[in-house]
Amino acid sequence: MKEIIAEIDKLKEKIIQIRRHIHMYPDLSGEEYPTRDYIKSILKKEGINNIKTFKQHAGMIVDITVDKKLPIIAFRADMDALPIKEENEIEYKSKKEGIMHACGHDGHSAILTGFLIACNKHKKKLPFNVRGIFQHKEEVMDGGSEDLIRDGALEGVSRIFGLHMYPYLKTGEIGYKYGEMMASADSFEIEIFGKSAHGARPHEGVDAILTASMVVNSINHIVSRKIDPLHPAVISFGMIEGGKAANIICDYVKLSGTVRTLNDKVREKIRKMMEDAISGICKSMGAKYKFHYFFGNPELVNDKKSVDVVVRASKDLQVKPVDLKLPVMGGEDFANYLKVVKGAFFRLGCCNENKKTCYPQHHPKFNIDEDSLIIGAKMFLKILERLNNEE
Repeated sequence: MKEIIAEIDKLKEKIIQIRRHIHMYPDLSGEEYPTRDYIKSILKKEGINNIKTFKQHAGMIVDITVDKKLPIIAFRADMDALPIKEENEIEYKSKKEGIMHACGHDGHSAILTGFLIACNKHKKKLPFNVRGIFQHKEEVMDGGSEDLIRDGALEGVSRIFGLHMYPYLKTGEIGYKYGEMMASADSFEIEIFGKSAHGARPHEGVDAILTASMVVNSINHIVSRKIDPLHPAVISFGMIEGGKAANIICDYVKLSGTVRTLNDKVREKIRKMMEDAISGICKSMGAKYKFHYFFGNPELVNDKKSVDVVVRASKDLQVKPVDLKLPVMGGEDFANYLKVVKGAFFRLGCCNENKKTCYPQHHPKFNIDEDSLIIGAKMFLKILERLNNEE
């Protein structure tokens, strides 16, 4: 495996160039075909031909097969960018107005591309077959992981690993978390139908705004008064639309928001409690309603043995492992892979104060310390090596 480590070192500038190209030409969720085709062209030039793409979506599956009898270890990278105007003044600044890689997916894609190139050049040294999964649509509710799972991304896979750039850790650190790491991410819409009337004669109408305010207030008490405080949960209203004029009793209001939990039972319980609250209030006010609840990504739960592998691999690489201890309520559709096969998701530190790469994700000045790219590629390799030693 030393040969592959040395190969990754040789590929450092190439990996950086790949990342910068993807950063300059970002694609929004569902539109990642140019990014995918760019990565595919690089891999094919390196002699990697076992590549599967799809007409119905921009995902891609890449296999490096050593021996069909060996297990397949999969590694995933996401490719999509965000609708954010970049404020960094860098030579590889986004060339697409209002779109930038503000979450590090350009780095993830470059890491996996470099890792696959290095593995392919020394494939006889690999202890397992390797699969690279380049995923589309991670940043949206209907994430691309389900498309790829449906199209065979996990067929024959025994373990899967993924990483994510993390500006809250320094370059040279990785963050790990046993068990629940990230929350499920659901969304909802509530439509309330009242009856218009003159603002001076409210008794002749059914006030949808007043009804909506009571619904918001009631739902906001679910977490604080009806959910066990030992089970983290969040309900947030993000949008409210309604009303036509200041002197007209509003007849229609639409509310939208998100629900985050770390427990499937709590998740379902909250959905039911929300509808019970909406139904009761609307009935008492004489209003009607429609409640739309959209289940998004499930909670991300890491496999213990796979996290052990990540921690030991980081120590083998002399990278500092940091126990994140607490989960976060953000969502991540890598969780869907972990519902099918065992694996682990970990954080890759990319903060360097001198390089000004410590802005949070989704910030218009988000950037990464490019030294973290090589650490990421080597972490993938050390995970393979550690799996081989332990199995």
